[in-house]
Amino acid sequence: MKKNKTFIPKIIHLIFRKQKNQNLKKGFSLLEALVVLVIFALIAGIAGPRLLSQLGGAKVKAAKIQISQFMTALDVYSLDVGSYPSTDQGLSALLTAPSGVDGWNGPYLGKLSLPQDPWGVDYVYSFPGKKFDYDLMSLGEDKTIGGEGSAADIHANE
Repeated sequence: MKKNKTFIPKIIHLIFRKQKNQNLKKGFSLLEALVVLVIFALIAGIAGPRLLSQLGGAKVKAAKIQISQFMTALDVYSLDVGSYPSTDQGLSALLTAPSGVDGWNGPYLGKLSLPQDPWGVDYVYSFPGKKFDYDLMSLGEDKTIGGEGSAADIHANE
């Protein structure tokens, strides 16, 4: 049997020729880059608004949780003192004893200062309330009474 001596060099030549052609095609063409950018823009256009709407919903949930914590503290205050703080005493009565109040056993909140709602505004408190024992609410995103959606007021007991 006779061995073909040219077989191995032909294979090596074919391998290197293939690698040489591949080296010429490094990187992306302008058209490929533009297609990728268009795809990213479409994804951002679809997903972006959904993510932003979730952010507003998270602030509403945070306000509801804070109102719930205030309600618990107000109930404990009422059990200790015998009534809820007056509108003049406000929510600060949960942190420091109002003058002339017997039975105060606070502070009733675990913070050194009254927390504001997620939009940076103080909660609105009044005693006696219109529907319930007291009224407690966040003014929402628009920071004014009324509104709809994430701008709606967030009330205790609702």
